[in-house]
Amino acid sequence: MFGAHTWRCGQRYDETMTLTLAPDVQHHAANAAGRDFVIGDLHGCVDALRYLLHKVGFDAAHDRLFSVGDLVDRGDQCEEALALLDKPWFYAVLGNHEDSLCAVAEGRLARHRWYAIGGGWAQGLSDHALATYAKRLRELPLVRVVGEGETRFNVLHAEFFGDDADLDAGRFDAEVRERMMWGRELAFNAARLPHYALSPTYCGHTPVRELRQIGSQTFIDTGAFIPEGRLTMVEALTSRQWSISVQAARAMGAAEMTLP
Repeated sequence: MFGAHTWRCGQRYDETMTLTLAPDVQHHAANAAGRDFVIGDLHGCVDALRYLLHKVGFDAAHDRLFSVGDLVDRGDQCEEALALLDKPWFYAVLGNHEDSLCAVAEGRLARHRWYAIGGGWAQGLSDHALATYAKRLRELPLVRVVGEGETRFNVLHAEFFGDDADLDAGRFDAEVRERMMWGRELAFNAARLPHYALSPTYCGHTPVRELRQIGSQTFIDTGAFIPEGRLTMVEALTSRQWSISVQAARAMGAAEMTLP
């Protein structure tokens, strides 16, 4: 477990190679023209996503899909998952597995340590290819904030202890960044922890059998890469949700379904 280390993947380099930081928080206007969905930890299970998007009649011209992170590792379609970052309707936050990929590309984590937590899909990738992916991942925020007031919801990877004002400020120290990508204290010790005045917040990272809401934070990672697990997608700020296993999705022809 590498929870004791945060590798600061949320970084990018300008043309002079001076280190600059990608914004930790990105804001999006409410979607007045369509629907907003949030997908759980994808972990390279793109066929399950294809099925879910087909199931809800996803309209790429008006709908948006937000991701709680962990696009890669453990599943067998990790490069296809990374390609989603180029879709104009897809908005991800940084997960701990993307953080690990960046750490490898930047020489701060040995490849074999990453492989041990699911990065084995990248064994055939050159250092250059890995660096190209890392460059794109450095642009991802830790948090996406959508809408304002009653239409607001937040998307982040693991957990957050604070209110909307704390989230909006974006001044996250190393400990807070660590918790936002690796933390599981809320999910494991909910009864003993305070709840904060957050708008509805969608998280992943900690696998659950069914969606679990703790205070304002809803955990939607239902273990897509696990044989008995599923990929879950919710429509933001509603009770609507859809889940499918990779095996079931492929049995229903998901591999032939085109992404928007």
